[in-house]
Amino acid sequence: MSSASQNYRLSDELLGPVLAILDAYQDPYLAQGLVSAGCVTKLSIDGKRLQLGLCYPYPCMTQYRDTVMAITKKLAVLDAIDEVECEIDFQPASFSAIGSVKPLANVKQVIAVASGKGGVGKSTTAVNLALALAAEGAQVGILDADIYGPSIPIMLGVTDFKPVSADGKMMSAATAHGISAQSIGFMLADDEAAVWRGPMAAGALAQLLNETLWPDLDYLVIDMPPGTGDIQLTLSQKVPVTGAIVVTTPQDIALADAKKGISMFQKVNIPVLGIVENMSFHMCSECGHKEHPFGSHGGSKMAERYHVPLLGELPLKLNIREDVDKGIPTVVASPDSEVAALYREIARKVGAQLALTQVQSSVSISISDEE
Repeated sequence: MSSASQNYRLSDELLGPVLAILDAYQDPYLAQGLVSAGCVTKLSIDGKRLQLGLCYPYPCMTQYRDTVMAITKKLAVLDAIDEVECEIDFQPASFSAIGSVKPLANVKQVIAVASGKGGVGKSTTAVNLALALAAEGAQVGILDADIYGPSIPIMLGVTDFKPVSADGKMMSAATAHGISAQSIGFMLADDEAAVWRGPMAAGALAQLLNETLWPDLDYLVIDMPPGTGDIQLTLSQKVPVTGAIVVTTPQDIALADAKKGISMFQKVNIPVLGIVENMSFHMCSECGHKEHPFGSHGGSKMAERYHVPLLGELPLKLNIREDVDKGIPTVVASPDSEVAALYREIARKVGAQLALTQVQSSVSISISDEE
């Protein structure tokens, strides 16, 4: 991983041991030491106080305190250091898996959230992922690419927003819960349907994407419509996507369709960052018994089969659906809940996978029907 600019002001006698300790500390998401991962940007000493600067390529703000405590404990073995003063920053690189497509203005990385079929909770996952990335310190936007069935306005609680254009060329994005959002749903009446053929819908997606005045974003999450049709092909050919996430449920029919989604992204050379298994299990609120109404281990087996990470397994819980219906997704409505923690864990994994994808330059996924 390319290193950020370094400012090391330590004696050679102290620099070696400090770097060795920092590189022995393995980042749990990059699976590398902090030095090897290029995260160490500053080292200086003031008396016995070590001044340390770290810059992560993925958002992990909720982990800063534990990280500093763990590093301080490890550095305390050195007699020359009594105290550690640590500054932590986050800076993702601008990157696209589609080199022939011009990057979006103000957007560093684009994440497509897809599924092979409807009804697996893809939009709920996309919204909570976007909010989880923001909770970890990133600047985030979300684009509702489901032209025929936009749901992001309801899920974010911004059903009364109408885009405006100051110059007649670029239109404004909505703001909700600290993230930016755009959707065809903002331009349609509640009972109005977008009755368009595939090419028209694909063109509408391109217009929403390119003619929205996005603020400076680290990540733009695109909530894809289910399937592998015109809109998906438009995305793969005209949008500078950095990576894709496939959402599924454990049942066989959903997994079969998720396989098609993985295959589609593989064919157009978009890296698959991993699989999210939604409605993975149900836990009884009375006794805590855990059961799997839709089957078990489907997501993990698919991840293993196609050599992509299993990013997370989300429970089947009533409040997840109720929260998006109210326009306050779970990551915002219940930030201290176990479910919100799962979404933030997925967000950190996604950010880290994006950073690792840049190092690998390209990701090849072997698709085979053979077990």
